[in-house]
Amino acid sequence: MTHQSPSAGESRLERGKRVLAEIDGAAGHNVVAALADIAPEFANYLFEFPFGDIYSRPGLDLRAREIATIAALTAMGTATPQLKVHIEAGLNVGLTKDEITETIIQMAVYAGFPAALNGLFAAKEVFAARFPVQQEQAV
Repeated sequence: MTHQSPSAGESRLERGKRVLAEIDGAAGHNVVAALADIAPEFANYLFEFPFGDIYSRPGLDLRAREIATIAALTAMGTATPQLKVHIEAGLNVGLTKDEITETIIQMAVYAGFPAALNGLFAAKEVFAARFPVQQEQAV
């Protein structure tokens, strides 16, 4: 899946909101709502820098960006909520369950088995929510 290039005259905030909506649908708006009472300006930073500046750069498509993000969040080992959001985003941009699972398993080499194990359990939760019928059939 490719995304639109930055539009002339589009602000970082506008571009970030557009790219995030393309990847995550309503997830970005949920973050803004969750931060509204404590740090509303921080939500704008999330739109502007990661999505308005980095995700909208040329050179990688959204699938490659999500693979890199899933790998990095898995390797961190401390970002399970964000990892779940990006596993969902990976599915949204066309990654398969197998591609996501293999990305997480690959991180065992670099981040250790505990980080990969935590990532696999996060993926299992996302897959179960996203594909409930397939999970039941597997039992």
